[in-house]
Amino acid sequence: MRILTAYFSGSGITASAAKKAASAVGADIFEIRPKTPYTSADLNWMDKNSRTTIEMNDEAYRPEMADAAPDMSVYDVILLGFPIWWYVEPRIIDTFLDSVDLSGKTVIPFATSGGSGIDRALKRLKGLYPEAVWKDGGLLNGRDPAEWAKKVCMG
Repeated sequence: MRILTAYFSGSGITASAAKKAASAVGADIFEIRPKTPYTSADLNWMDKNSRTTIEMNDEAYRPEMADAAPDMSVYDVILLGFPIWWYVEPRIIDTFLDSVDLSGKTVIPFATSGGSGIDRALKRLKGLYPEAVWKDGGLLNGRDPAEWAKKVCMG
């Protein structure tokens, strides 16, 4: 079974969790990076004119990725990591998912959050990308990412 850990991180918290999870299960890793990196001002969710607020208010918005996604045909399982923004996944995750073929792939999302759960993101992702086999994900706040990854990937 080949595993890919694909993740986006706005501030480094999700990146840390993704690297620990990937290492624990021997997964390849791919960082989903926006072509135009987010600045601190862009990430200010309290500013109604910040880049992230504008993006998240438009469900069809797809920020451009800096790098092409890897060849998904070689993977069986994708651990998909992201911070929770406005109760769901950041739009760059949708950009990534739009760029790959998930048919028959097992996708297990994980998230970090300042207070929101992952349930709304999982429901939205299942609706947008029904060709994937979605497994319940996990909010990794206060959890060991390595132990979580071993449990979801290896039972």
